[in-house]
Amino acid sequence: MEEEGHAGRMSEDSGGVAVKEPPLAEGTGKRKSDEVDGPERSSRGKRRRGGGGKKPRPGERVVPPPQKRNPGVSFSQEHFNETTHYFEGGLRKVHPYYYDFKTYCKGRWIGKTLLEVFKNEFRSESIEYYQRAAKEGRIRLNETTVEDLSIVLRNNDHMRNTVHRHEPPVVGRPLEVIANDGEVLVVDKPASIPVHPCGRFRHNTVIFILGKELGISELHTVHRLDRLTSGVLLFARTLEVSQKLDQLVRDRQMEKEYVCRVDGEFPEEEQVCEEPILVVSFKVGLCRVHPKGKDCRTVFQRLSFNGSSSVVRCRPLTGRTHQIRVHLQYLGFPILNDPIYGASAWGPQRGKGGQVGKSDEDLLKDLVEEHRSKESLHLLDIPDDEIKPAPGEGKAGVQILVSPAQENKGSPNAIETEGFSPAGIGSPGVQQDGKARASGPANEVGEDVSNTESLPVENLSGVSDSVRNSQSPAAATANEDPAEAGDSLKPLATGNRDLLCSECKIVRQDPTEKELIMYLHALRYKGPDFEYSTRLPDWAKEDWVEDE
Repeated sequence: MEEEGHAGRMSEDSGGVAVKEPPLAEGTGKRKSDEVDGPERSSRGKRRRGGGGKKPRPGERVVPPPQKRNPGVSFSQEHFNETTHYFEGGLRKVHPYYYDFKTYCKGRWIGKTLLEVFKNEFRSESIEYYQRAAKEGRIRLNETTVEDLSIVLRNNDHMRNTVHRHEPPVVGRPLEVIANDGEVLVVDKPASIPVHPCGRFRHNTVIFILGKELGISELHTVHRLDRLTSGVLLFARTLEVSQKLDQLVRDRQMEKEYVCRVDGEFPEEEQVCEEPILVVSFKVGLCRVHPKGKDCRTVFQRLSFNGSSSVVRCRPLTGRTHQIRVHLQYLGFPILNDPIYGASAWGPQRGKGGQVGKSDEDLLKDLVEEHRSKESLHLLDIPDDEIKPAPGEGKAGVQILVSPAQENKGSPNAIETEGFSPAGIGSPGVQQDGKARASGPANEVGEDVSNTESLPVENLSGVSDSVRNSQSPAAATANEDPAEAGDSLKPLATGNRDLLCSECKIVRQDPTEKELIMYLHALRYKGPDFEYSTRLPDWAKEDWVEDE
């Protein structure tokens, strides 16, 4: 199946401390790191380090040992109550809310001060911001408020940072349930909505919407779709069904059919592409045809041509990152509005035949710069805080805070139990599904991925009453259906701003609904004894003409 996620990624909001969840031990609801604690794992009869016995000297700071967590596999009502949503201009929006990022001290931080860690690893905010946040009681060490950032970190220190979180808007179309028989849940996912919490998205995700608005929880993901991709999305309701569907995928008994609209007149005869695909950057979600890539195969068939663009049926027979999109680009027919593989950064031929004429690093830089100039970085799921001017180039050049070379060091399956991200607000990549993915970027940028792990809950807790009570009274607004809400439900201005929040100081223009849709749709999923399909989207109809 198409993989679009990448484990080993972290996320933070507005200078927040990031958290990364280790994978669930299958069928237990416990995390694998709960069962094996690395260098601190305890043998029978042995005491865990820091587990007691030695009394601290007078004035010595007590550092508790890491606590085992068993959060279960569902989000709770407490999480749903964090905020509310409203509809405006065809978009589904979430009121800003307070959120805790938590992590244990990483090994490289031991012996360093909090000030040094924030300065060197969290450059999305100024040191002045973190100093003010500390004085406001938003930074805690071992559940004790820290006002002085000169405190030296020690092994097992537990850090918590309260941030004011803003989520990007998504298309305001409702989730349509195709099937829900107690064994599987199948929905028609609108474009622009991520499947599960990741990056800056939490309440504006399929998992949260299903749990909060339809009361459907304890879902097992079978596959995922791009954030910008629409169509059939399949969940298992039980672990047994999840394992059964996973076996169908492994045995190649699950047939997938997509439709897309590509630029140009696609050939009438069937096209088969078997070019290997390599992940260039997990952070951006950038792939390309490369001899060192993974083998894959996609079958394409033209359905219609309207004089300028073609509707194409796509049948991916393997499941590589961005397989459909990369193969179409290679054939010279990129998806009409693909923000990555249709970009001019690929050169005059836009990557046709695998010809780019520049290094991967330059390609990545040019792609980011192209979208920054168009003010469309949100289509790459990279916030401005993730990008800084390249050394010596000022604003003319750009570089990603984590380079592709750094990202690809070691196995992408390697999972750290917890940690910080060196990036800024809304860093793509907190993967809440708990499954390592061998390839694919952090923010749902592959067509589809097989996964039968249970969805865990994020490691959250409430913020202090003094902070929580400053939220907008708009949080009490009911969540009407899109058909009833119209444009009347707007957040109240009074009390909805946070004095420390940098996002509150920025006026962002809302994306249009058209900008949040990519012309790629999962039309049908079929197994030996089931078949789920959706209607064709409007843009896939034969007489469709693109608006000027």
